[in-house]
Amino acid sequence: MTRTQIQLPEPLFGNLRRIAGMRDISVAELIRRGMELYVKTCPEVTEVGEGWTMPVLRGSGGHLQDIGAIRAEAEAIEARNAPAAP
Repeated sequence: MTRTQIQLPEPLFGNLRRIAGMRDISVAELIRRGMELYVKTCPEVTEVGEGWTMPVLRGSGGHLQDIGAIRAEAEAIEARNAPAAP
């Protein structure tokens, strides 16, 4: 296992300690599990080149989102906020 150091904001670290305590595991184990989940849900990392496209985005709930649906939603928001035609 590789040992590493990270810097976390105090509120985040406090939340991690609370969650780890509720699950009766260490903060290190909680972070490892979180990183394992992150790696499983992320698209494969490839070199950026001419064929690069926007990867699938993660929503706030951790689920994957289709970039096409996000683009359509952004266009609908822009249309709602656009000034009315004279």
